Amino acid sequence: MTETIAILMPGDMGHAVGRALRAHGHDAICALEGRGEATRKLAAEAGLRDVGGLAGVVAEADMILSILPPAAALTQAQAVAQAMAAGGRTPVYVDCNAISPETAKQVGAVIAEAGAPFIDAGIIGLAPGKGGGTRFYVSGPDTAPMLALDGKGFAVIATGQGIGDASALKMVYAGLTKGTWTLQTAVLLAAQKLGVIDPLLEEFGISQQGPLDAMRARVPFLPADSARWVGEMEEISATFASAGVTSGFHDGAAEIFRVLAQTPYADETRATLDRSRTLEQALDTYAKYVPSGA
Repeated sequence: MTETIAILMPGDMGHAVGRALRAHGHDAICALEGRGEATRKLAAEAGLRDVGGLAGVVAEADMILSILPPAAALTQAQAVAQAMAAGGRTPVYVDCNAISPETAKQVGAVIAEAGAPFIDAGIIGLAPGKGGGTRFYVSGPDTAPMLALDGKGFAVIATGQGIGDASALKMVYAGLTKGTWTLQTAVLLAAQKLGVIDPLLEEFGISQQGPLDAMRARVPFLPADSARWVGEMEEISATFASAGVTSGFHDGAAEIFRVLAQTPYADETRATLDRSRTLEQALDTYAKYVPSGA
Protein backbone atom coordinates (compact mmCIF):
# COMPACT_ATOMS: atom_id res chain seq x y z
CA MET A 1 0.00 0.00 0.00
CA THR A 2 1.23 3.50 -0.89
CA GLU A 3 0.93 5.02 2.56
CA THR A 4 2.00 8.64 2.10
CA ILE A 5 0.80 10.51 -0.96
CA ALA A 6 1.76 14.09 -1.78
CA ILE A 7 -0.61 16.47 -3.53
CA LEU A 8 1.09 19.17 -5.61
CA MET A 9 -0.83 21.46 -5.44
CA PRO A 10 -4.00 21.40 -3.31
CA GLY A 11 -6.30 23.55 -5.45
CA ASP A 12 -9.96 22.79 -6.14
CA MET A 13 -9.27 19.31 -7.53
CA GLY A 14 -6.08 18.54 -5.58
CA HIS A 15 -7.40 19.24 -2.11
CA ALA A 16 -10.51 17.13 -2.79
CA VAL A 17 -8.35 14.23 -3.96
CA GLY A 18 -6.24 14.57 -0.83
CA ARG A 19 -9.32 14.60 1.37
CA ALA A 20 -10.60 11.42 -0.30
CA LEU A 21 -7.25 9.71 0.22
CA ARG A 22 -7.22 10.66 3.90
CA ALA A 23 -10.71 9.23 4.29
CA HIS A 24 -9.35 5.92 3.00
CA GLY A 25 -6.43 5.74 5.42
CA HIS A 26 -3.63 7.46 3.55
CA ASP A 27 -1.34 10.13 4.90
CA ALA A 28 -1.92 13.00 2.45
CA ILE A 29 0.78 15.66 2.47
CA CYS A 30 1.45 18.90 0.61
CA ALA A 31 4.09 21.63 0.31
CA LEU A 32 2.71 25.05 1.22
CA GLU A 33 6.00 26.93 1.18
CA GLY A 34 5.39 30.08 -0.87
CA ARG A 35 1.73 29.26 -1.47
CA GLY A 36 -1.10 31.79 -1.14
CA GLU A 37 -3.82 32.02 1.46
CA ALA A 38 -6.46 30.40 -0.77
CA THR A 39 -4.32 27.28 -1.24
CA ARG A 40 -3.52 27.13 2.48
CA LYS A 41 -7.22 27.33 3.29
CA LEU A 42 -8.09 24.48 0.92
CA ALA A 43 -5.27 22.34 2.32
CA ALA A 44 -6.53 22.94 5.85
CA GLU A 45 -10.10 22.09 4.88
CA ALA A 46 -8.90 18.79 3.43
CA GLY A 47 -6.73 18.01 6.46
CA LEU A 48 -3.55 17.80 4.41
CA ARG A 49 -0.28 17.74 6.34
CA ASP A 50 2.12 20.50 5.31
CA VAL A 51 5.74 19.37 4.99
CA GLY A 52 7.07 22.75 3.91
CA GLY A 53 8.82 22.48 0.55
CA LEU A 54 9.65 19.90 -2.09
CA ALA A 55 12.52 18.51 0.00
CA GLY A 56 9.97 17.50 2.61
CA VAL A 57 7.71 15.97 -0.04
CA VAL A 58 10.51 13.84 -1.50
CA ALA A 59 11.67 12.80 1.97
CA GLU A 60 8.25 11.52 3.06
CA ALA A 61 6.11 10.64 0.03
CA ASP A 62 5.70 7.20 -1.47
CA MET A 63 3.90 8.77 -4.43
CA ILE A 64 3.50 12.33 -5.72
CA LEU A 65 0.39 13.50 -7.58
CA SER A 66 1.01 16.62 -9.65
CA ILE A 67 -2.33 18.44 -10.02
CA LEU A 68 -1.86 22.04 -11.13
CA PRO A 69 -2.36 24.38 -14.13
CA PRO A 70 -0.86 22.74 -17.24
CA ALA A 71 1.55 25.58 -17.98
CA ALA A 72 3.40 24.70 -14.76
CA ALA A 73 3.54 20.92 -15.27
CA LEU A 74 7.04 20.70 -16.73
CA THR A 75 8.54 23.29 -14.38
CA GLN A 76 7.04 21.46 -11.41
CA ALA A 77 8.49 18.15 -12.59
CA GLN A 78 11.94 19.72 -13.00
CA ALA A 79 11.79 21.15 -9.48
CA VAL A 80 10.74 17.80 -8.03
CA ALA A 81 13.50 16.01 -9.98
CA GLN A 82 16.06 18.39 -8.46
CA ALA A 83 14.67 17.68 -5.02
CA MET A 84 14.93 13.94 -5.70
CA ALA A 85 18.56 14.31 -6.71
CA ALA A 86 19.30 16.31 -3.59
CA GLY A 87 17.37 14.06 -1.24
CA GLY A 88 18.34 10.70 -2.65
CA ARG A 89 14.75 9.39 -2.79
CA THR A 90 12.67 8.65 -5.90
CA PRO A 91 8.96 8.28 -5.09
CA VAL A 92 6.51 7.45 -7.87
CA TYR A 93 5.59 10.62 -9.78
CA VAL A 94 2.15 10.90 -11.37
CA ASP A 95 1.43 13.78 -13.71
CA CYS A 96 -2.34 14.37 -13.52
CA ASN A 97 -2.37 17.60 -15.49
CA ALA A 98 -4.25 18.58 -18.64
CA ILE A 99 -1.25 18.42 -20.95
CA SER A 100 -0.57 17.19 -24.46
CA PRO A 101 0.98 13.75 -25.02
CA GLU A 102 4.20 15.47 -26.09
CA THR A 103 4.35 17.50 -22.87
CA ALA A 104 3.62 14.32 -20.89
CA LYS A 105 6.59 12.65 -22.57
CA GLN A 106 8.81 15.62 -21.67
CA VAL A 107 7.68 15.44 -18.05
CA GLY A 108 8.20 11.68 -18.04
CA ALA A 109 11.73 12.08 -19.39
CA VAL A 110 12.61 14.54 -16.62
CA ILE A 111 11.33 12.17 -13.94
CA ALA A 112 12.98 9.12 -15.56
CA GLU A 113 16.31 10.93 -15.61
CA ALA A 114 15.92 11.45 -11.87
CA GLY A 115 15.48 7.69 -11.52
CA ALA A 116 11.84 7.73 -10.41
CA PRO A 117 8.89 5.72 -11.75
CA PHE A 118 6.48 7.83 -13.82
CA ILE A 119 2.76 7.48 -14.52
CA ASP A 120 0.84 9.56 -17.04
CA ALA A 121 -2.67 10.45 -15.84
CA GLY A 122 -5.64 12.49 -16.97
CA ILE A 123 -8.52 13.47 -14.69
CA ILE A 124 -12.08 13.56 -16.02
CA GLY A 125 -15.09 14.60 -13.97
CA LEU A 126 -15.74 16.84 -11.01
CA ALA A 127 -13.56 16.82 -7.91
CA PRO A 128 -14.26 13.97 -5.45
CA GLY A 129 -17.27 14.73 -3.30
CA LYS A 130 -18.93 17.03 -5.84
CA GLY A 131 -21.05 14.38 -7.54
CA GLY A 132 -20.80 12.75 -10.92
CA GLY A 133 -17.71 10.70 -10.17
CA THR A 134 -14.01 11.42 -10.66
CA ARG A 135 -11.98 9.25 -13.01
CA PHE A 136 -8.20 9.03 -13.28
CA TYR A 137 -7.20 7.53 -16.61
CA VAL A 138 -3.62 6.25 -16.31
CA SER A 139 -0.99 4.93 -18.68
CA GLY A 140 2.64 3.87 -18.59
CA PRO A 141 4.78 0.79 -18.13
CA ASP A 142 3.65 0.26 -14.51
CA THR A 143 0.41 1.88 -13.37
CA ALA A 144 -0.09 -0.47 -10.40
CA PRO A 145 0.53 2.20 -7.71
CA MET A 146 -2.35 4.28 -9.11
CA LEU A 147 -4.61 1.32 -9.83
CA ALA A 148 -4.31 0.43 -6.14
CA LEU A 149 -6.20 3.67 -5.38
CA ASP A 150 -9.24 2.68 -7.43
CA GLY A 151 -12.40 3.08 -5.38
CA LYS A 152 -10.80 5.35 -2.80
CA GLY A 153 -13.00 8.32 -3.55
CA PHE A 154 -12.45 8.08 -7.30
CA ALA A 155 -12.04 5.56 -10.11
CA VAL A 156 -8.69 4.68 -11.66
CA ILE A 157 -8.77 3.23 -15.18
CA ALA A 158 -5.82 1.88 -17.16
CA THR A 159 -5.75 3.12 -20.74
CA GLY A 160 -2.51 1.84 -22.23
CA GLN A 161 1.18 1.32 -21.59
CA GLY A 162 2.43 4.35 -23.44
CA ILE A 163 3.42 7.62 -21.80
CA GLY A 164 1.02 10.12 -23.35
CA ASP A 165 -1.94 7.77 -23.84
CA ALA A 166 -3.80 9.02 -20.77
CA SER A 167 -2.99 12.63 -21.61
CA ALA A 168 -4.25 12.15 -25.17
CA LEU A 169 -7.58 10.88 -23.84
CA LYS A 170 -7.88 13.87 -21.52
CA MET A 171 -7.07 16.27 -24.35
CA VAL A 172 -9.71 14.98 -26.76
CA TYR A 173 -12.31 14.79 -23.99
CA ALA A 174 -11.70 18.38 -22.86
CA GLY A 175 -11.59 19.38 -26.51
CA LEU A 176 -15.31 18.61 -26.57
CA THR A 177 -16.39 19.90 -23.16
CA LYS A 178 -14.46 23.14 -22.81
CA GLY A 179 -14.41 23.53 -26.58
CA THR A 180 -18.21 23.47 -26.59
CA TRP A 181 -18.44 26.05 -23.78
CA THR A 182 -16.15 28.43 -25.64
CA LEU A 183 -17.95 27.94 -28.96
CA GLN A 184 -21.23 28.74 -27.24
CA THR A 185 -19.66 31.82 -25.66
CA ALA A 186 -18.25 32.96 -29.00
CA VAL A 187 -21.67 32.59 -30.69
CA LEU A 188 -23.39 34.52 -27.93
CA LEU A 189 -20.74 37.25 -27.89
CA ALA A 190 -21.00 37.70 -31.66
CA ALA A 191 -24.79 38.02 -31.33
CA GLN A 192 -24.34 40.50 -28.47
CA LYS A 193 -21.93 42.65 -30.47
CA LEU A 194 -24.13 42.48 -33.59
CA GLY A 195 -27.24 43.50 -31.67
CA VAL A 196 -29.21 40.31 -32.27
CA ILE A 197 -28.84 38.57 -28.90
CA ASP A 198 -32.50 38.88 -27.90
CA PRO A 199 -33.99 37.29 -31.05
CA LEU A 200 -31.24 34.65 -31.00
CA LEU A 201 -32.10 33.62 -27.43
CA GLU A 202 -35.79 33.57 -28.36
CA GLU A 203 -35.04 31.27 -31.30
CA PHE A 204 -32.86 29.06 -29.12
CA GLY A 205 -35.83 28.79 -26.75
CA ILE A 206 -37.90 27.45 -29.64
CA SER A 207 -35.43 25.17 -31.40
CA GLN A 208 -32.46 24.65 -29.05
CA GLN A 209 -33.90 24.54 -25.54
CA GLY A 210 -31.45 21.94 -24.25
CA PRO A 211 -28.32 23.80 -25.38
CA LEU A 212 -29.84 27.09 -24.17
CA ASP A 213 -30.38 25.65 -20.70
CA ALA A 214 -26.78 24.44 -20.71
CA MET A 215 -25.55 27.89 -21.75
CA ARG A 216 -27.51 29.61 -19.01
CA ALA A 217 -26.08 27.16 -16.46
CA ARG A 218 -22.46 27.40 -17.57
CA VAL A 219 -21.50 30.48 -19.60
CA PRO A 220 -22.04 33.13 -16.86
CA PHE A 221 -19.58 31.35 -14.58
CA LEU A 222 -16.66 30.52 -16.87
CA PRO A 223 -14.38 33.46 -15.91
CA ALA A 224 -13.45 31.98 -12.53
CA ASP A 225 -11.51 29.22 -14.31
CA SER A 226 -10.64 30.98 -17.55
CA ALA A 227 -7.07 32.04 -16.76
CA ARG A 228 -5.92 28.51 -16.00
CA TRP A 229 -7.88 27.03 -18.92
CA VAL A 230 -6.00 29.12 -21.48
CA GLY A 231 -3.00 26.82 -21.09
CA GLU A 232 -5.19 23.74 -21.36
CA MET A 233 -6.62 24.96 -24.68
CA GLU A 234 -3.08 25.55 -25.94
CA GLU A 235 -2.16 21.97 -24.99
CA ILE A 236 -5.27 20.67 -26.77
CA SER A 237 -4.39 22.74 -29.83
CA ALA A 238 -0.92 21.18 -29.90
CA THR A 239 -2.42 17.70 -29.45
CA PHE A 240 -4.79 18.13 -32.39
CA ALA A 241 -2.01 19.52 -34.57
CA SER A 242 0.16 16.49 -33.78
CA ALA A 243 -2.68 14.28 -35.03
CA GLY A 244 -2.97 16.26 -38.26
CA VAL A 245 -6.29 17.77 -37.18
CA THR A 246 -6.83 21.52 -37.25
CA SER A 247 -5.72 23.35 -34.13
CA GLY A 248 -7.86 26.36 -35.00
CA PHE A 249 -10.87 25.44 -32.89
CA HIS A 250 -8.90 25.40 -29.67
CA ASP A 251 -6.69 28.36 -30.57
CA GLY A 252 -10.03 30.19 -30.68
CA ALA A 253 -11.10 28.60 -27.41
CA ALA A 254 -7.93 29.90 -25.75
CA GLU A 255 -8.71 33.38 -27.03
CA ILE A 256 -12.24 33.27 -25.58
CA PHE A 257 -10.81 32.29 -22.20
CA ARG A 258 -8.31 35.16 -22.44
CA VAL A 259 -11.20 37.58 -22.91
CA LEU A 260 -13.16 36.14 -19.98
CA ALA A 261 -10.06 36.22 -17.77
CA GLN A 262 -9.97 40.01 -18.14
CA THR A 263 -13.48 40.54 -16.78
CA PRO A 264 -14.23 41.41 -13.14
CA TYR A 265 -15.85 38.00 -12.71
CA ALA A 266 -12.43 36.38 -13.07
CA ASP A 267 -11.70 37.45 -9.48
CA GLU A 268 -14.30 34.96 -8.26
CA THR A 269 -13.49 31.41 -7.22
CA ARG A 270 -15.75 28.41 -7.53
CA ALA A 271 -16.65 28.97 -3.88
CA THR A 272 -17.55 32.64 -4.35
CA LEU A 273 -19.45 32.54 -7.67
CA ASP A 274 -22.43 34.89 -7.84
CA ARG A 275 -25.03 32.33 -8.83
CA SER A 276 -27.67 35.04 -9.29
CA ARG A 277 -25.85 36.35 -12.38
CA THR A 278 -27.86 35.80 -15.56
CA LEU A 279 -26.59 34.91 -19.00
CA GLU A 280 -27.70 38.31 -20.29
CA GLN A 281 -25.83 40.16 -17.53
CA ALA A 282 -22.69 38.13 -18.15
CA LEU A 283 -22.73 38.73 -21.91
CA ASP A 284 -23.19 42.47 -21.42
CA THR A 285 -20.00 42.49 -19.35
CA TYR A 286 -18.03 40.07 -21.53
CA ALA A 287 -18.71 42.14 -24.66
CA LYS A 288 -16.89 45.12 -23.14
CA TYR A 289 -13.65 43.11 -23.13
CA VAL A 290 -13.76 41.82 -26.70
CA PRO A 291 -10.90 43.54 -28.55
CA SER A 292 -12.02 46.21 -30.97
CA GLY A 293 -12.23 44.81 -34.46
CA ALA A 294 -11.80 41.23 -33.22
